[in-house]
Amino acid sequence: MKIMKKQQFKFIDLFAGIGGMRIPFEELGGKCVFTSEWDKDAAAMYEANFGELPAGDITKIAAEDIPDHDVLLGGFPCQAFSIIGKMNGFQDTRGTLFFDVERILRKKRPAAFMLENVKMLVGHEQGVTFKVILDHLQALGYFVHWKVLNALNFGLPQKRERVFIVGFLEDYDFRFPEERPGEYKPLSEILEQDVPEKYYASKHIVTKRKKAHTPKCTPSIWHENKGGNISSYPFSCALRANASYNYLLVNGERRLTPRESLRLLGFADSHKIVGNDYQMRKLTGNSVCVPVVRAVAKQLAKCLAGEVALRLKNELTKADQLVLPLEDIKGLKFNNNLRISNA
Repeated sequence: MKIMKKQQFKFIDLFAGIGGMRIPFEELGGKCVFTSEWDKDAAAMYEANFGELPAGDITKIAAEDIPDHDVLLGGFPCQAFSIIGKMNGFQDTRGTLFFDVERILRKKRPAAFMLENVKMLVGHEQGVTFKVILDHLQALGYFVHWKVLNALNFGLPQKRERVFIVGFLEDYDFRFPEERPGEYKPLSEILEQDVPEKYYASKHIVTKRKKAHTPKCTPSIWHENKGGNISSYPFSCALRANASYNYLLVNGERRLTPRESLRLLGFADSHKIVGNDYQMRKLTGNSVCVPVVRAVAKQLAKCLAGEVALRLKNELTKADQLVLPLEDIKGLKFNNNLRISNA
């Protein structure tokens, strides 16, 4: 199956956010034939940057009304599985949106898909939730690969760990991209100069934090966790949509600007900002990191271009491919369509 060499491949962009998944697949020559995003602020920013207003609520769109496509992309809502979102999983309506991905895959049968979610999804409910997702994907006939990837290992100064799930109708010897620990941009290439006063925290907050913490490097981004403990690093902790107002402070003094937040996600400065500061914190907190998607997309593309061999039917997953600690999902059985890859 050489989809990407025969013709321009087609993909759909579900739960599209501000377009972080679309960008790398267009760079590879893909044509986006359908987009869905129900958040009005995200949809407005998406339209400003791509010239297309996404369709709305995917639960109200019949699978047969979605154009045929070769690749399905979906960063299905993560709040139901995140610490900030209280981890209610499938009990949260946002968590059930995975099943809309499933019904579209069942009806349209694209050659491949790529899904993304928070790291906490893997261990949610002792791994039961993740097993349900993998079982449903495998039951559709897909060979499934997954791995938790950290944006910090893909050139961005942001510690943002996300699980990527990639599936194919053919059993390709797929490998996730090689990570490069420590090779991230310095904050000096991210931070803006002459930042407006409105981004600075109050004198009380700054004084309190500087009294409690002494940084080991400058510039740095200070992080205050739920317990009130303060730390600082030459990179940012994960941007979060619903975190406290002063969750992250540059040099312990000011909040990130929208442009800085977009840079921490790997968006080019040409990516248009639409919305106020509150809206941008939400949109960037929910976004994917473009360089991570780009790296995974290139590996996926190699498979569909026929550059990666198919596995022999009797070939078993090698022991050295199991790179994630599975203590959270002990006792759960996965079928032979599952691949946990290390490269």
